[in-house]
Amino acid sequence: MPVHFFIGIVAFISEYLDSGLGMGYGTALTPILIIMGCDPLKVIPAVLISQLATDVAACFFHHNLKNVDLKFGSPDFKAASLLGVTSSVGVAIAVMVAIKIPRNVLTVYIGLLVLAMGALVLFTIKRPLKFSWKKLMAVSFLAAFNKGISGGGYGPLVMGGQLLSGINAKNSVGITAFAEAITCLIGFIVYLLSGKAIDWGLTLVLIVSAILAVPCAALTVKNAHPNSLKRFVGILMMILGLCTLLKIR
Repeated sequence: MPVHFFIGIVAFISEYLDSGLGMGYGTALTPILIIMGCDPLKVIPAVLISQLATDVAACFFHHNLKNVDLKFGSPDFKAASLLGVTSSVGVAIAVMVAIKIPRNVLTVYIGLLVLAMGALVLFTIKRPLKFSWKKLMAVSFLAAFNKGISGGGYGPLVMGGQLLSGINAKNSVGITAFAEAITCLIGFIVYLLSGKAIDWGLTLVLIVSAILAVPCAALTVKNAHPNSLKRFVGILMMILGLCTLLKIR
């Protein structure tokens, strides 16, 4: 099987999970590409720009299927914008850190992060606790830092924070996509300004493959209960985190 075809399949599945659950694209895809031998500093910007494209598409489909109301001035739009602005600061700081630390240190961080995110997803499946907006903003900053330094880790934290704050699960998926699109855009711009080379071939494969999964995932959100799928994603993330750590030499 050609490498790009396999990457395309993985990107499709990862985006299906992400657009369906608000989490999983970068968190799953980044460690898989690293396990395959890709350079983390080539993977992360490719994941960021491809997820920007899919998040925009996800916002369109989730809004039109009435999973979320992203009209200007709506409560969902205000929540997404607030999270997006907070996240922009976190992702910009993270990118500047990522381009300066050794590759092995970055890989260790990604492995531990993915492992922790898997545990978080499993932990928050059935825990509808109260959560403040101030704490949610702090969570979004941390999530964006994770996104900028690893390509993943945004959705599980932001989705979990929203669910714990009492926001409806379907609305949370759309809000996460909106805020994450802003985060990915800022992160990718900072990577470009840093002068690091972008693997445009990998980026194109990810964009085309992942964007095909978005309408399927939006329909899933409209018609399905996501808890069983969330459990699967959590276990998968923990496995990928361990595999990423074992990849370190």
